[in-house]
Amino acid sequence: MAQGFKSGRKGLTARFNAEEASLLQKLFTDVATTLEPDTDEGQDPLAALVGISENVSAPTDPALARMLPVASDDPEVADEYRRYTEISLRQEKIGYLQLAAMDLEKLDVVLDAEHARAWAAALNDVRLTLAARLNIQNENDAQLIAEKTDWNAVEDIEDYMSLIYNFVSWLLDTLMEAMLDSLN
Repeated sequence: MAQGFKSGRKGLTARFNAEEASLLQKLFTDVATTLEPDTDEGQDPLAALVGISENVSAPTDPALARMLPVASDDPEVADEYRRYTEISLRQEKIGYLQLAAMDLEKLDVVLDAEHARAWAAALNDVRLTLAARLNIQNENDAQLIAEKTDWNAVEDIEDYMSLIYNFVSWLLDTLMEAMLDSLN
């Protein structure tokens, strides 16, 4: 069983078994794939080079909508913001997810401050994706998911995803606590 993150002399450390590491790598890879932007054959090459998106519509996928939310109640402002930031935001998130996946090549993970920030972002994006897939809309929904703790009671994919959501939430919580402890 995973040992959550702890702050120590070497940095922030955690230990995973092979199955947990494989699961997390798969989750990081799947979310990174979800974040890959659609290719637009007619896009201006210069705009693409500097990270300006010509397709500024909000994502229809609920998971992407949570990771790339609308920035303003004013649709014009929101579209303009998305136009100039979405490509770089997607690339940054994908980079964090890939970095976290690579850190799992060793089952004993040791993070410096930069890798800890990447892990926090990556775990949060996985958590947001799972929450969207589980249709967690409010505190009551989250509480129902949190009550699912028995791996032997899994009956369907929702039960399985709920347990993974709880694991990722716990892992993110231990990471945040370890990051706070490292400040002292």
